Amino acid sequence: MGGARKPKRDASGGGASSGGAPAMLAELAERDATGDVARIYGEIRELCAVPYVSSMQRHLATRPGWLPWAWAAVRPAFLDGSAQEAAWRAAGPVDAPPLPRLSESALRVLGVDADAEQSIRATSESFVRVSPTNLMFSGLLRRLLSGERPGGRGRAGVAPPWTPPPALPALPALVDPAAMTPVQRAVLMELGTEVGGRPFVPGLYRMLAHWPAYLAHVATLLRPRFDDPVTVASCRTVLARIDAEVPSVFARLPAPPSSPPAPPPEEHADVLAALDRYRGTSPQMIVLGALIRDALPPPRAA
Repeated sequence: MGGARKPKRDASGGGASSGGAPAMLAELAERDATGDVARIYGEIRELCAVPYVSSMQRHLATRPGWLPWAWAAVRPAFLDGSAQEAAWRAAGPVDAPPLPRLSESALRVLGVDADAEQSIRATSESFVRVSPTNLMFSGLLRRLLSGERPGGRGRAGVAPPWTPPPALPALPALVDPAAMTPVQRAVLMELGTEVGGRPFVPGLYRMLAHWPAYLAHVATLLRPRFDDPVTVASCRTVLARIDAEVPSVFARLPAPPSSPPAPPPEEHADVLAALDRYRGTSPQMIVLGALIRDALPPPRAA
C-alpha cells in the first residue's frame, strides 16, 4: 500500500492496550497517512463533505493494498456524486422514538458549555452525513468482492460536474480509551461492539467522550435502544433503503482499473467480515446520531 505507515495505536488510530484498555481494531490515523493513502483520505473528506475519514476506511488502510484498490474501483461514483446522492436520499428521515430533549441548563450541568454544544451538534450531524456514504462504499465493495464486475460509463460527460455540499466544521479529536479513567472507559465500552475479534467503538462516541458526564447521559439513554424493537427496525429500514440503491450505482461504475492490483482472494473473507460489522454500526450512526442531534436545545438564531 503506497504511502501507508504501520498503524499507531493512539487517539486517532484506536488500539492502545496500556492501562487496562482493550486492544482496539487497527486503524491508520489521518495524521499518520502519507502518499497515496493521504491523497485518498483527502478525496474522501472532500467528496463526502465531512472533516474526517471514517474508521472503515482507516481500517482498510492498515491492510496492504486494500484502500487504494477499493477507492480506485468505487471513486467514479463518488466523483460524480451518484453514490453520495443516492445514499443521502435513501437514508431519509429517521423513524425512531426521540430522546428527551436537554435544556441548556442541563447541558451545562453535564459539563457542556456553549462551544461544546455546537461541537456536539456538528459531530452528530457529521455521522448522520457520512454513515450513508459508508454503507454505499461498503455495498459497492461487497459486490466487487463477490466477483461482480460493472461495465458502465458513470455520469461523466452526461451530467454537469458535481459539487459536494459545504463541509461541516472541524470535529473534536477521537479520545484514546487508554487515556480515560477506568470508569469513563467502562461507560465508553458500553457503546462498543466487536470487529474481527477486537473491541470497536464508533467514532461518534469517542468524540463525545471529551465530555464524560454527557457521554454517561447518552450511554444511559442509548444502550436500551440497541435492543429496542422500534429503533432496531428503524436501523434495518435505513439499511434496506440504502442497499436498494447500491445495484443501480454499481451498474454505472466503469470496470475497475488494473492498477492498483486487487488484494489476494484469501484476504477477502476477513475484509467482508469487517464490512458486515460496519453494516450494523453505520445504520445506528444514522439513527442514533440523529436522535442525539435532535435532543440538543434548538440552535440559536444567527
